[in-house]
Amino acid sequence: MEWFEALILGLLQGLTEFLPVSSSGHLAIGRDLLGIEASGDLVFEVTVHAATVLSTIVVFRKEILKLLRGLFRFRMNDETDYILKILFSMIPVFVVGMFFKDQVEALFTSMVVVGVALIVTALLLFFSDIASRRAQEENDARNGIHFWQAFAVGIGQALAVIPGLSRSGTTISTGLLCGVKREVMAQFSFLMVLIPIL
Repeated sequence: MEWFEALILGLLQGLTEFLPVSSSGHLAIGRDLLGIEASGDLVFEVTVHAATVLSTIVVFRKEILKLLRGLFRFRMNDETDYILKILFSMIPVFVVGMFFKDQVEALFTSMVVVGVALIVTALLLFFSDIASRRAQEENDARNGIHFWQAFAVGIGQALAVIPGLSRSGTTISTGLLCGVKREVMAQFSFLMVLIPIL
């Protein structure tokens, strides 16, 4: 990979990471257009993911510090509950990562898969937006999200390993469809990705 190709792909990653448009799908398209193999450069992969983690930590630094302070009180509180729900949501992506890694990597070579997944992302965002406007029920769960909702969102995150299926779009949409409020789901979606990316 040439330096200018890495720069283009890095910009593409940075511009799409925090939007529900699938940075991995756009990177796959960018690689294909530039003629770079999907197996690519491991250093580049690690670098863009490290940048994602770093930017997420910077944006949510206050929330992360609050969670860590609560966790190290070593008793059940709102922060410990929230962290447990994040850990619970990671079970599905852990299973996919452990047992289906090769199958997932094979998907990155197919532009058809990426294209279909991008369309699925758009439809998911559209229908979850409609559903969340209609369902304005009060969520009585601690921290605004139940354990079953966290697990459902985790399933969404596990499915979003498919290139073109936006991770943030899928997790936020899944949460909205399960009755989690927008503001709760947006923060949960970005915090739940830190450990899997690391």
